[in-house]
Amino acid sequence: MEALKNLPPMTEWFPDLKRPIVISGPCSAETEEQVLETCKRLAATGTVDMLRAGIWKPRTRPNNFEGIGSIGLKWLHKAKVATGLPITTEVATAAHVQEALKHGVDVLWIGARTTVNPFSVQEVADALKGVDIPVLIKNPINADLDLWIGAIERVQQAGVSQIGAIHRGFAKYGEKQYRNAPQWQLPIELKRRFPNLPMICDPSHICGNRHMLQEVSQEALDLNYDGVMIESHIDPDNAWSDAKQQVVPERVAEMINDLVLRNNLPQNGEASGLSAFRNQIDLYDQEIMNLFAQRMGVAQKIGEFKKENNMSILQTKRWEEILGNAFKKGRKLGLSEAFIEKYLKAVHQESIDQQNAVMNKK
Repeated sequence: MEALKNLPPMTEWFPDLKRPIVISGPCSAETEEQVLETCKRLAATGTVDMLRAGIWKPRTRPNNFEGIGSIGLKWLHKAKVATGLPITTEVATAAHVQEALKHGVDVLWIGARTTVNPFSVQEVADALKGVDIPVLIKNPINADLDLWIGAIERVQQAGVSQIGAIHRGFAKYGEKQYRNAPQWQLPIELKRRFPNLPMICDPSHICGNRHMLQEVSQEALDLNYDGVMIESHIDPDNAWSDAKQQVVPERVAEMINDLVLRNNLPQNGEASGLSAFRNQIDLYDQEIMNLFAQRMGVAQKIGEFKKENNMSILQTKRWEEILGNAFKKGRKLGLSEAFIEKYLKAVHQESIDQQNAVMNKK
């Protein structure tokens, strides 16, 4: 673990890299024309540092497009030659690693569905022994920081010295705002433990849509991420995979040009640690607000049910049950009854107001 604290920054991987590092390209390589045109248009913007394309696509359910296979690596290599930009792709098996290396891929990344399985990560790590190629490791699908760190350690122990992390969000039941909830506190904690670990944000997979990409990218840079990975396609609406989250190459350039670079981290190490904790507080508060919004949405549905069944808004017995259960749980979590009562009274009153608004709506 100590070795992870001394990793070289991404700017040492390729001498021309500057923050923010921008990786872009299609979610999936589909045809030679699609890969080459997308990559050439991205290169023409002057804002992209590295080209990406999915060659093998692990899908949640069968019968979806699972990647064009190794032939796509030939197209990606042609894009590299045509643009002069380095290329990167996802690998999940030893065979993938061998094929990618054979076709001159400059940077590999391990996907979220692979990171979640230590056996798969170890297979990739074993295939990388003796080959010191840069490797980026996406967070696992589930919010498990130790699993993410374990995957990074396995790759590092294989002799890879140039390692970075990709934050692509976490699967969360009931999440509606994002495709994968960012849960920023996890990558922040990873960065706190390993300050030199390069961190790339993948807003495409966090958002699952186009309209939030700018917002999430900016938040990542505000948290001192090193760069972003954004999916791009010459015809996003007709992409064979993840169409809703892809944008045309020129839109990638617009977003990058609109990003604001901030460098307000204190130089003093102790103050920097305090800043990291404050960032965690801010992100927890944001998540609490999102949960409040979801809770009030349920309260409105309860209001509709009570209206349809001619029930009163205030159900005293139910309120007493909520309060009693909260006191029991709160004591186990080290929270005072006074705090819980103040908090729940405020939430309960807002729920009543939400239900009242539904009940009186004509």
